Amino acid sequence: MKQLFKSLSTALAALGLLAFPALAQGQPPLNLIVGFAPGGSADSIARLVGGRLAEKTGRNVVVENRPGAGANIAAKAVVGAAPDGNTLLVTTAALPINETLYRNKGFSAQSLAPIAVVATTPEVFAIGKNDAAKTIAEFVAAAKDKEVIFGTAGVGTGSHIAGEYFFKFIVKANPKHIPFRGGPDATNALLGGHIPMVISSLSGFPSQVASGAIKGLAIASDKRNPVVKDVPTFAEVGYPGFTSLSWVGFFAPPGTPDAAVAALNKQIDEIIREPVIQERLRAVGFDPRNGDVAATKVFMATEFQQWKKMVEALDLRAD
Repeated sequence: MKQLFKSLSTALAALGLLAFPALAQGQPPLNLIVGFAPGGSADSIARLVGGRLAEKTGRNVVVENRPGAGANIAAKAVVGAAPDGNTLLVTTAALPINETLYRNKGFSAQSLAPIAVVATTPEVFAIGKNDAAKTIAEFVAAAKDKEVIFGTAGVGTGSHIAGEYFFKFIVKANPKHIPFRGGPDATNALLGGHIPMVISSLSGFPSQVASGAIKGLAIASDKRNPVVKDVPTFAEVGYPGFTSLSWVGFFAPPGTPDAAVAALNKQIDEIIREPVIQERLRAVGFDPRNGDVAATKVFMATEFQQWKKMVEALDLRAD
């Protein structure tokens, strides 16, 4: 992900706060509150889009990282922010997941106003390059007593939920989840032979899958990804209808005027359509996503419904 942002100040990023200089006077700053630490996909895309917003609009754009509680700290802050279009949340699929996963968040994620979901990346089920299995069916068949062991970036992540749901309810196997502190740790455990499978969004390990350092068995999208064009979709390997995406989106506080939301959507959408932005996103396993506010609302409604179904089926809860 670092290649996306060679021109940005790594020193400021490390502090979790980065301001893009205003090009015009008299406008209030635009604050982008990111629910994750610097360096992750949400943070990186916030800085990519934020920099272009500053250039295009003349506004001072500040990216502030507020990680913690599965990104709930940042979401709660934006839910309680003034609905003036000057404070936005930048987050991921953690938003709809946490709506069901956490019992006592103190806010409703569905009260936020969706502005734009700008990039998506599918989950990939991957195994060691020397593993004899060529398909998920072969991998499960080789598992002792059908206990399918897999690692992810942590409990309650999209990768964890998608993997456990797939193996338990679609394949009818017995999943055993091994959580790690992050995606790189899980990938390194696979490379070191400590676990047989990793499930991660493609953006977490595009180069390792593309190079064949690890073997991608299936990608949870409705079409193949050009970065890992040899990895089939789940539909192609016998599991039609199974898709699972991670994504990065922008949201406004409840009550933000429709006109302000529409204006922000237009500005962000124009940035995502820029060829250089699309190229940078695709290079690290993201699919650029465009759409108006109405399309974004439809997408989010589907996301809330899909993740609720899986979290409840697995009876997962967090305090």
